[in-house]
Amino acid sequence: MARAMRLISDGTVDREGVGGLAGRLGYTTRQLERMLAREVGAGPLALARAQRVQTARVLIQTTQMSFSDVAFAAGFASIRQFNDTIRTACGTTPTALRHNARRRNGRGFSGGQTVSLRLAVREPFAYEGVFGHLGATAVPGCEEVRDGAYRRTLRLPSGNGIVSLTPRPDHVGCVLTLDDVRDLAAAIPRCRRLLDLDADPQAVVEALSADADLKQLVEMSAGQRIPGTVDPHEMAVRAVLGQQVSTAAARTHTRRLVEAYGSTLSDPAGELTHVFPSVEELAEIDPAHLAVPNARRRTVNALVAAIANCEVRLDPGADWQEARHQLSRVRGVGPWTTEIIAMRALGDPDAFPASDLGVRHAAGRLGLPTGAAALTTRSHRWRPWRSYATQYLWSALDHPVNNWPPHKERTP
Repeated sequence: MARAMRLISDGTVDREGVGGLAGRLGYTTRQLERMLAREVGAGPLALARAQRVQTARVLIQTTQMSFSDVAFAAGFASIRQFNDTIRTACGTTPTALRHNARRRNGRGFSGGQTVSLRLAVREPFAYEGVFGHLGATAVPGCEEVRDGAYRRTLRLPSGNGIVSLTPRPDHVGCVLTLDDVRDLAAAIPRCRRLLDLDADPQAVVEALSADADLKQLVEMSAGQRIPGTVDPHEMAVRAVLGQQVSTAAARTHTRRLVEAYGSTLSDPAGELTHVFPSVEELAEIDPAHLAVPNARRRTVNALVAAIANCEVRLDPGADWQEARHQLSRVRGVGPWTTEIIAMRALGDPDAFPASDLGVRHAAGRLGLPTGAAALTTRSHRWRPWRSYATQYLWSALDHPVNNWPPHKERTP
């Protein structure tokens, strides 16, 4: 049922209805309703309603949006439905919720289609790792680091957007500028997945600290998060482009694709120019825009085609193991690429790219095996948190992915 919950969080029920959710999961509507009722005690409509309530609550408490705009952005059919639902679910009125939040946290702000809010996190929160990784791999035009914030463009169900994310010890400041405010309910979960904000860091710390070889490393930087993605298809393409090349080279290859195929937008607050292209926009890649070895070019083309034909499913409801099997059938996608996609695109907490050079180098520093097979065997002690073990190992490296803010401005 975790797949269903991820899809509901992404707004699938609001956009496609219960039938659409059931179809994505391969069940009939009645089967899905029975399974959800048995496993979580509520049906898909009730869970989608709870998601709308949560979105509305965040907007009420962290912005100055009018209540009618909040209702619209959260997916309610009317202001009356919004008011009645908030009273029932929260035991108070929207006005009282906002008043109490302002008394606790101070005022948020919003203007037009720009919304500023706080994304809550569970502590400890070692944000340098996830933000350093995103900053080091930022693709010019699509991503940038500016004034202590990581900024990037978003492709959303009803339009495009730009998000600016600023880390704090106990929350992340989030400023969203959207073409259509209805996309707010979809944008917030994507930002949370990008930064892995719904992780349980204490559970990870307790499990990994039980290994004497990892204990000191974990305690030095407790609260690591997995650098995720706002678009699993984007991450899959970027993982292939990053095969056996440096971070800088991967950024350059990706920038060419973004500039050639991504739709454009304006960014008065920075230098973002393009949205990462969709699978449909990448269907016919001109070799001139992909200056990589022929074998990798064929892999990019094969992966894009497999995603477009639904032979590879990487949406929020994808089954992690089935996705691995599907990826393994794409020529040129090997174990490293598969595990990176599972870890960063799908959010599998137990992915483990054992052949990653950084992982092997860090493992050697700790006296752990450095061969992929031996390290995989050793990693079984870290299950089911091997993705986090990977991030902790990366955090031990002298590499730009661990620098936040970046030491210096990067040029495209």
